[in-house]
Amino acid sequence: MATKVTVVSRLYAPEVGAASFRLKALVDGLGAAGARVNVVTTKAPAGSKPFKPSYKISRWPVLRDAGGNVRGYVQYLSFDIPMFFRILLGPRPDVFVVEPPPTSGFVVKTVAWLRRVPYVYFSADVSSSAARGIGVNPAVVKVLTAVERSILSSASAVLAVSDGVEREIGQLTGNTARVVNVGTGVDTAAFSYEGPKEPAEGRYFVYAGTMSEIQGAGVFVDAFKEIAAEYPDVQLMMFGQGVELQELKASAAPLSGRVRFLPPAQGTEIARWHRGAAANLASVRPGRGYDFAFATKALAGLSAGAPAVYAGVGPLAEIIREHRLGIACEWDAVSVADAMRTMLERPFDGDRRKQLSEWVEENYSLNAVGAAGAEAVLLAAAQG
Repeated sequence: MATKVTVVSRLYAPEVGAASFRLKALVDGLGAAGARVNVVTTKAPAGSKPFKPSYKISRWPVLRDAGGNVRGYVQYLSFDIPMFFRILLGPRPDVFVVEPPPTSGFVVKTVAWLRRVPYVYFSADVSSSAARGIGVNPAVVKVLTAVERSILSSASAVLAVSDGVEREIGQLTGNTARVVNVGTGVDTAAFSYEGPKEPAEGRYFVYAGTMSEIQGAGVFVDAFKEIAAEYPDVQLMMFGQGVELQELKASAAPLSGRVRFLPPAQGTEIARWHRGAAANLASVRPGRGYDFAFATKALAGLSAGAPAVYAGVGPLAEIIREHRLGIACEWDAVSVADAMRTMLERPFDGDRRKQLSEWVEENYSLNAVGAAGAEAVLLAAAQG
């Protein structure tokens, strides 16, 4: 009999984002392994493209912030409270899978205990570390840390996306969590080297992802101000949303439209821009509790053939240097501006860009992540 898996997430395809891509890959891996999957998630944002998979998806309205994000504890609870009843009263699975935030993890942990079903926690980050890094009230951080530690320690398995996340989980739980490092990756079919390019005028850089205090994407706007007069044909394309979006728009206003802000887009659309970009931009701001984070947006650009300009901390910085995938620099406007100049003056040719894509396919395909995660989930279900 096929294993029944219920995947719980506030974000899912066709919504754009690393979590959506990662979970869809997991579900695809489960389906390929013969599991029966039910996804419990939210209604997709207005304007999302149709998405009709072969498995069951249960959607429910959710409160979003002004930028369309399900971010913040009021927004989280607007998903978590109805979700409690949806999974408590819904069909009984053999295993639950849930991802952050910890409020969702706590709800799933509670229902899993009530229904005597194991659960797996898909940890792309450690929320309590991030909260501490961005200056959340210490009392709130203390409670969040205790809740997250309980969720991770009680899970039948915890899926980590990198060595850094695995280490953070070990430190938080005293190495009591059963961690499986499934790695991270990107959809190399969507972010392919072969395909059409966006018919843009002039040269440009692309940033595609969340714009929050953790990423610190403002460093690219500040750097672009440094080089704008030197390169009047160059533009900066910023795709995405986040709490810093309005601040970034205000900062870029004096540049007379040369910094363009566009909404999140599907991977195939972003790839059209990446294929012609001077570089793809990614960052992890130091000292915000995410120093271990793996910025998958850089991998997406590389997969489509765009060399990376990476600012800040995280394991990807050393990988970019080691494999000559672009430039990794400090998180400051002067360093980033120098990196941008280098990419404009010494651009990667077609052969080198193709090699970038082939490297990502070989080392960071999301298909491999989905398959590894599916294996761990099915093992947790079998062990009960």
